[in-house]
Amino acid sequence: MEDASAAAIIDARGIVTGWSEGARRLTGYPSAEAVGRAARELLAEDVPPAAVTARSGTVMVRHRDGYLVGIRVSACAVTGPGGEPGGYVITAAPPGRAETSLAGRAFQQASVSMSVFDTGQRYLRLNEAACHVMGVSEEALLGRHFPETVEEADHNRGFDWHLRQVVETGRPLRYESYTGAPALNREHAWVTEMWPVRDAAGELVGTALAAFDSTDQYWARQRLALLNEAAAAIGTTLDVVRTAEEVIGVVVPGFADFASVDLSDWVLGADEAPAVPAEAISLRRVAHGSVTEGTPEAAVHLGDADVYPSFSPIARAMREGRAVVAQAGEPSFMRWVAERNARAPGGRPYRLGAHSMMAVPLRARGTTLGVAVAVRIHQPDDYGEDDAVFAEELASRAAVCVDNARRFARERTTALALQHSLLPKGLPGQAAVEVAHRYLPSGSAAGIGGDWFDVIPLSGSRVALVVGDVVGHGIPSTATMGRLVTAVRTLADVDLPPDELLTHLDDLVTHLASDGDDVPELGATCLYAVYDPVARRLNLAAAGHPAPALVLPDGSARLIPMSAGPPLGVGGLPFEATELQLPEGSVVALYTDGLVEDRDRDVDHATAELCRALTVPDSLDALCDTVLKSVLPEEPGDDVALLLARTRALGTGEVATWDVAPDPAQVAAARQAATEQLTAWGLDEAAFVTELVVSELVTNAIRYGAPPVQLRLIRDRTLICEVSDGSSTSPHLRRAHQDDEGGRGLLLVAQLTQRWGSRQTTRGKTIWCEQPLPPLP
Repeated sequence: MEDASAAAIIDARGIVTGWSEGARRLTGYPSAEAVGRAARELLAEDVPPAAVTARSGTVMVRHRDGYLVGIRVSACAVTGPGGEPGGYVITAAPPGRAETSLAGRAFQQASVSMSVFDTGQRYLRLNEAACHVMGVSEEALLGRHFPETVEEADHNRGFDWHLRQVVETGRPLRYESYTGAPALNREHAWVTEMWPVRDAAGELVGTALAAFDSTDQYWARQRLALLNEAAAAIGTTLDVVRTAEEVIGVVVPGFADFASVDLSDWVLGADEAPAVPAEAISLRRVAHGSVTEGTPEAAVHLGDADVYPSFSPIARAMREGRAVVAQAGEPSFMRWVAERNARAPGGRPYRLGAHSMMAVPLRARGTTLGVAVAVRIHQPDDYGEDDAVFAEELASRAAVCVDNARRFARERTTALALQHSLLPKGLPGQAAVEVAHRYLPSGSAAGIGGDWFDVIPLSGSRVALVVGDVVGHGIPSTATMGRLVTAVRTLADVDLPPDELLTHLDDLVTHLASDGDDVPELGATCLYAVYDPVARRLNLAAAGHPAPALVLPDGSARLIPMSAGPPLGVGGLPFEATELQLPEGSVVALYTDGLVEDRDRDVDHATAELCRALTVPDSLDALCDTVLKSVLPEEPGDDVALLLARTRALGTGEVATWDVAPDPAQVAAARQAATEQLTAWGLDEAAFVTELVVSELVTNAIRYGAPPVQLRLIRDRTLICEVSDGSSTSPHLRRAHQDDEGGRGLLLVAQLTQRWGSRQTTRGKTIWCEQPLPPLP
């Protein structure tokens, strides 16, 4: 008999009584050695129960030479003349026998991997596709337990578990995995359908499966998942470099083994986009990453610029505005790798195996910002068309985030520059207070706010302390802040009391709003305070602004009780002034609400922390830092302006006051008293000008004003002369004609002194002028 007709006869006791030539060729045993032996002795292991029941299946026979042979057998019962069992005729088909039935050929030639297992997870049949995946012939697998044929790994254990579940439950299952296969050089995604196989009696005798290669669908889902991840992970901050780093975090390691982001220098600065050059392109490395720690593949260090020649995929992607793919073996790819190796030879070992790269331009709003590069070194698949489409979509989203960050950075820089130009750079010299200040712009995505402060010298050695806050952020709020700064300085020059100044400021904002302008001033807050070092009084009023804190020389700290008043622009409500006497050395802390208010903080607690921090004995400059460190969270959500002022006092030795009777004859006496006081101060050089000024101002007060008249001299950083009277009529300069007898007094005062002016008081007005002190000997 031929191998295809191998047969044996076994009697009822299990003894071999017949043996064909085909059986000899299949097992190596001649008939003389096989006949008369128990059939069990020829088997390498017990026959599976399912095969016994079905009288067909695969059995493992040990060849005469010692190796195992899996044989598909079928048994036919033989009966005697009386119907008693006489034994079995066993026919065997050797592995690899050509299929003759249409169903058998369909199974063998199916394009999907198909296998059949017995209930013990042993191979019974495999088609050609399954053998190709496993990388061995069907003969090498038949009869073997599945775990013995694969490596120890989670996905194989999962596969075996599902096979056993089908046997135990009798229900079909689906198993999805992403793994390699013994005969495949890369990992694949598989969808495996498993179902139970039953005999004619309904008994479960095995498990069949069909495995579908779903790698393309798997990668499509992976790319979609990466895009979803990119939507959440890229652009979490409005920082250009951080955004580029987030791009790297998305593509490595899932899409690339190495990736980099290079941007044009103008993206990182405040310049406009230039035209894309036709030849070599200069870009600056802002982010890169790798599956290898330290990114040794990078030939360009972070922050360094690199010039990409025109042949490089990077330059082509920039010029053509599309993804450019290059593979190993292509001239452009080989030249690019050689150029990288020449630039950074230390990273050459880590670039070995690089076989595919892709350069994708970062384009947003019609402008190319830079380029992203992805390289595959360890991943076996080259980049293809689907990868290029995905990369362009990802780069488009990333470029919009980068451009948003660039625009935000540019607006922030502009707003900061505008704000710094409006805030005081060097506080003006004055003797009323010692001041220190801090301004912290917000780092939040909302942008720079409209917080501001100012120190304005006033007449009579007084000083105005101002702090304010404009609602909103960005350039509009900064421009609004500039409007208010200018308005307050103008009104302060008129020397209005705090409550009246805020009333005029409120009227201005209301007027602007009534003109139909988009006025961010509405809702702005302001606190205006005036300190007089002679009287040692602080007069202040607020428009919707937090009350300042006060630290007395004894170390006690508290908030100044006052009415906050309505914010600017509300209109119709009065502002109330608060006045208090301060001992010399008191510290007044003016601040914006960003210091103590935040959605995650309790205002009362933050205010208490502020008062505690202010009691630390230190210089004002160091005290500013102490306050900010103690009160602010690590990442403030709003701008913060802080202005500290330590009060000084002008003693009686620096101030001289005389009441003047409303009689022109008293002018000479006032002039004489002033001269004697200058002599006592050692300021004889200023006596001539002071006599003329006193003479003119006192004469005008007696002639055109109303009693009481008072003369006051103050020796401060300048020599100040003040004449007060009970009239509220303000003087003004005018040009006197040649035949006029008067009208030249104020013109003379203006010519002789450094500056002059007038201010309204509760009892009338005060005319003042300042002249520089003579240099010390």
